Amino acid sequence: MTSFFSKLFKRYPIKTRRSLELLPGLLVWTLISFPIWGSFVIPVIVAYFILFFDIFFFYKSFSLAITAFIASKKIRDTEKQDWNAKAQQLPDAKRVHHILIIPNYKEKVDKIRCTLQALAGQSYPASHLHVVLAMEEREKDARERAKILINEYKHVFGSIFATYHKDIPNEVKGKSSNEAYAGREAYRLLFEKGNLDINYATVSSVDADSIFHKEFFALLTYKFLTDTRRYNKFWQSANVYHNNIWKVPAPIRIISFFGSLWRTALLVQGDRLITNATYSLSFKMLKEIDFWDTDVIPEDYRIFFKAFFRLKGNVWVEPIFLKTSMDAAQSLGYINSLKNKYHQERRWAWGVSDDALFIQWGLTVKGMPFWRKNFLIYHVLLDHILWPTNWFIVTVAANIIAILNPIYSRTSLGYYLPQMAGILLSSCLVALVIMLYIDYKNRPENANLPFRRKLLFPLEFILMPIVGFFLSALPALISHTQLMLGKRLEYKVTEKV
Repeated sequence: MTSFFSKLFKRYPIKTRRSLELLPGLLVWTLISFPIWGSFVIPVIVAYFILFFDIFFFYKSFSLAITAFIASKKIRDTEKQDWNAKAQQLPDAKRVHHILIIPNYKEKVDKIRCTLQALAGQSYPASHLHVVLAMEEREKDARERAKILINEYKHVFGSIFATYHKDIPNEVKGKSSNEAYAGREAYRLLFEKGNLDINYATVSSVDADSIFHKEFFALLTYKFLTDTRRYNKFWQSANVYHNNIWKVPAPIRIISFFGSLWRTALLVQGDRLITNATYSLSFKMLKEIDFWDTDVIPEDYRIFFKAFFRLKGNVWVEPIFLKTSMDAAQSLGYINSLKNKYHQERRWAWGVSDDALFIQWGLTVKGMPFWRKNFLIYHVLLDHILWPTNWFIVTVAANIIAILNPIYSRTSLGYYLPQMAGILLSSCLVALVIMLYIDYKNRPENANLPFRRKLLFPLEFILMPIVGFFLSALPALISHTQLMLGKRLEYKVTEKV
């Protein structure tokens, strides 16, 4: 079958790619519109579809709460241990070095300085950390900003230097192409010209607002040295939005709340865990797969699947049970912050543009583990399809039949459907209470925050239906539709203040 599909994609490269790009959007629009046109044609099937979808949503809500609770407990247990002491007891501890690539564009010096300060405070020796400030050459004051930071930290880390990514034809401007350039420069300077051993090196993709737990690189060292498959591994911590959670508008705080829990819960879900935002991997593997791709905006899922298919499925993501704190989207002013979050969601949802490539690889690459390959692709597709779909079916679909087909609404199933849907969704409030407790235990204590703010936080979730539409479902739906229409997304950096 792989030979058949290889010939098909080779003979019709544009048509096959466009067909696969249409698939997620078509499924999304079919599911969203199904309760409308289906109410006239097949109302019984629509009713059962909505009911089963609400049951699925009920299951997903409690699944998130349970897995987030388990992962949070593991994180608390991990935080109590002295990982540097454990790492230093291993024979090759002194040979391990960590390269950190920090891609940035128009980031403020103070923002990157916070990340560097957190790195300087690691329990693992800072002399074994090598920082690459991945700048964009088109930014006017890039060299000046880099010079300030290099002068401040040149005596702290093993090395710190800047790269200046040029605008290269046929490249997509953004994080992935910048990191690819910085990664190659780091390889040339640290391994080819320097004295680092690539067999004992990791590389981390670090967002400019990432604040690592002080034991992160000690634990990464320990895991790297004790893992027999270390050259085929990614390492992922729980990326949580705690840096400025009390400074952002309530709608952004709600979305970030769920985002933090989701990223935490994934740590205990096996192959559901895929690299996101800030992550680490073996530098040897990065070199073997030829670094990041330059024709893409969202790079985290792409780099994992690229490695997965190039290495015939012999790639895994290992959880790091620690929190890496990041910024929730924020800008100057309330409305600008909301706009900033909207564009961030648009960019994240644009990850659906890679689904066509993942499916193509799944159909054409030989020698792949069948079940694991399809498990990974299925869940990526499912996540992207449900992202813009959930809100419409959960929030309004149950009442659509009664409005559009009043005759059917007088039948037993039609009459009781809104009530059954309401009971299921109301039961999800129990899961929300559990999530609020988990979030309370996970968030760092803020002594300057008035108690009434903490007390009123749960009341903000009254905004969930509105927030879910404008800051999640709508931007995702627009990105999916834009891909269907064959239009590309222009990269917009999430402003950080």
